[in-house]
Amino acid sequence: MVTLKGDKIYLRALEQKDLQFLYELENDTSVWEVSGTVTPYSKDVLQLYLDSAHRDIYDVKQLRLVISSKEHNAVGLIDVFDFEPNHKRAGIGIVVLDKNQRNKGIGAEAITLLCNYLFDVLGLKQVFANILEENAPSLHLFKKLGFLEVGVKKDWVRFKNVYKNEVLLQKINS
Repeated sequence: MVTLKGDKIYLRALEQKDLQFLYELENDTSVWEVSGTVTPYSKDVLQLYLDSAHRDIYDVKQLRLVISSKEHNAVGLIDVFDFEPNHKRAGIGIVVLDKNQRNKGIGAEAITLLCNYLFDVLGLKQVFANILEENAPSLHLFKKLGFLEVGVKKDWVRFKNVYKNEVLLQKINS
């Protein structure tokens, strides 16, 4: 049985109460480099996003879930993007906003729960992640969870006029 609940966290759909959390996360410039964000988001724009967040993954080809603590506090987001139902693959990305909540197993549990859902419920063959070469903690996490490095995209991400390499990792469901 697939569940989106683990020992430390659970994954849930975005709700109206997440507006302030989304506002803080999307406007935190320390995560812009990995999210591709280049301008701040207003609460009005984020409210419009929340209003349409219920749309089906098969329609919008993406899914955003909130990583919630057992105390029901939002601690991060985990995304599915570039969902390709025909090819049975999708990309995943994760961010835990509070640096004090990192390296406590939250990310590993969230990725495991999401992969189980993607493989067992949506029937995907593979998932992939794009991680900056310099992001050793994320590379370690994904590799620990069975993702394999399959390539490096040279000078792939430009941030503050510096080009950085991005590592492509895959996990294939056998």
